[in-house]
Amino acid sequence: MYEPIRTKSVHSTMAGPPSDFPHRTREEELDIQLAGHLAALLAVTDELRALTPSTDLDAAATRLAEQVARLRDGRTPVRASLTAASEPTALHERAHALAGRALVVAASRADTAAAILAAERMDAHAAATELTTAG
Repeated sequence: MYEPIRTKSVHSTMAGPPSDFPHRTREEELDIQLAGHLAALLAVTDELRALTPSTDLDAAATRLAEQVARLRDGRTPVRASLTAASEPTALHERAHALAGRALVVAASRADTAAAILAAERMDAHAAATELTTAG
């Protein structure tokens, strides 16, 4: 009535010898995740620089690019094209959220430099959000 199974079970291969594909360590995964969050924060920072140029945003963009390059073994991050099309308050809120995510990952991997940078950016974007909503 039923045809017998002719292939190996997926579950039996799990207990077998290690497979040929590479696995990343937890630290490598966290590096990739942190680099992604910082790169996204850099993109939003570049957008903000187009809307409201400031030396603080320029310095932050430089520091973010350095951290992303460090986490990606020296590969420089792709920079956003400078178009001033978004609302500054929304960008500051998005940047605050991204910095918070980066802070969580940096703390979990004990990356002090990235954690300090993310915390500073959270504070800066929170202050900027308060200024734009109050003004």
